[in-house]
This record gives sequence, structure tokens and C-alpha cells, in this order.
Amino acid sequence: MKIRLILCSATMLLLAPMMAAADTGADTYNTACAVCHGAGIAGAPKLEADAWKDRLAKGEETLVKHAIEGFQGDAGFMPAKGGRADISDEAIAAAVKYMIAELSK
Repeated sequence: MKIRLILCSATMLLLAPMMAAADTGADTYNTACAVCHGAGIAGAPKLEADAWKDRLAKGEETLVKHAIEGFQGDAGFMPAKGGRADISDEAIAAAVKYMIAELSK
């Protein structure tokens, strides 16, 4: 029984980076970003094309930087990583890319 538990735990540890790499941004968006961007809390732009027109013009690199580092805009405040310091920069970047892709649908 202990051997199975050890093998299962070891397998999960080995697979965790691969599972994290498979995040296309949707998981991060849905579990973290949608809290504010879904409802427009604190001036967070909803995932609607009109709300993002001027932001998209700044470019993906700037949007990712603002999402990671935080940003004070005219319409509201974006805390660094949406206040979720536990989320990696890569996952934040993937979430921004996901949001951009969703806006182009």
C-alpha cells in the first residue's frame, strides 16, 4: 500500500509541470481573472471587444507586463497578477493570450 502511495505521489510530481504547461490560459482566466473581468469589478474591463479596443492597441507585450506587474489606469486598477502572487508569470501571460484570442472570436 505504501509503495502505491509513493509511486502515485512521484508520478504526480513528475506530471505536474506537464499539466501546468498544458494550460492554454483558460484555466488561469477562469479560476483567477474572471472574478474581476467577468463582472467588471474595480474598473476591470469585461471580456468584450469594445472594452479592449484601446488596450489591445498597446500590444500584447504591454498587456502581459501590466497583468504581471500591475497597472493604474484611468478606468481602474489592475493589481499585480490580479492579487494572486501564487500564479506564475507564464500562467498570467497565457491567460492574457487567452483573453486576446477570445476577443477576436
